[in-house]
Amino acid sequence: MIFLRRLLILLSLLCCRLVVAEPLQVTASFSVLADVAREIGGERVLVHEIVHSNQDMHVYRITPQDLRQVRSSKLVLLNGQGFEPAEFVRSIQAAKVPFVEAVQGINLMDNHDEHEHEHNDKHEHSHGDKDPHVWQDPVLMQKYAENIANALISVDAASSDYYKKRLADYQKQLKELDAWATKEIATIPLAKRKVLTAHDAFGYLGEHYQIRFIAPQGVSEDSEPSAKQVANIIRQIKQENIRAVFIENINNPRLVRQLSRETGVDISGKLYSDALPENSSYISMMKHNISELVKAMKQ
Repeated sequence: MIFLRRLLILLSLLCCRLVVAEPLQVTASFSVLADVAREIGGERVLVHEIVHSNQDMHVYRITPQDLRQVRSSKLVLLNGQGFEPAEFVRSIQAAKVPFVEAVQGINLMDNHDEHEHEHNDKHEHSHGDKDPHVWQDPVLMQKYAENIANALISVDAASSDYYKKRLADYQKQLKELDAWATKEIATIPLAKRKVLTAHDAFGYLGEHYQIRFIAPQGVSEDSEPSAKQVANIIRQIKQENIRAVFIENINNPRLVRQLSRETGVDISGKLYSDALPENSSYISMMKHNISELVKAMKQ
């Protein structure tokens, strides 16, 4: 009888430990955000992403399966500032699960997208007055990561020290990334730092590293340029001798290929803008983009 009682107590303690060890269920809106949450959350967090690697948030429609995942989560992480479509955000709000926007408190760049205002009535996807693509600047990502850590702490205060330690380690990696990128880009004269991409997702990278990005589409990838705007860009590529021309992983490459044909400038490669490559991380994505940009601008 004593043995049985001890066995029951032992089993009870083991069950309690299993419950405590169960990771926190978190849902992130897209792949970059999910990767940063995993870096900070470590083994204490299980992160599910809604929009996966190489998928485009601009055209994504949230599914019933996504919503079931959201409702089973303790926390939802959004980028914010209109990056997620309005319908997407309303669905998250209706699920009544705590959610946090990772860009909160970050000094955002103005959005000068002239196409987007014409497009909003049909697609209901506007980034508003500010550019949400802050992950293109590893310095701003230090605050972005801090916001994610604070969000995790808000629903799991017992793991506060753990998250803070992992945040500090990750912020150190971001500083090292920035130092490396600064050194690489410094090898390119300012006059040659000109790049054509499909849509205007690299404003923060351009601002921080003094690279001039030209895009036929605005901040929202689904906004279509007019024939006159395309003609102006063709003229600009020729006049300024722009040699760095890139397609993106989330875009239809048709327009960039047209510009390449009409200007005689070969496409330099592929950049990753609003989604990670398959089986990659944010830091690996940035290293790829910087390396490709430097190589192309050296031409």
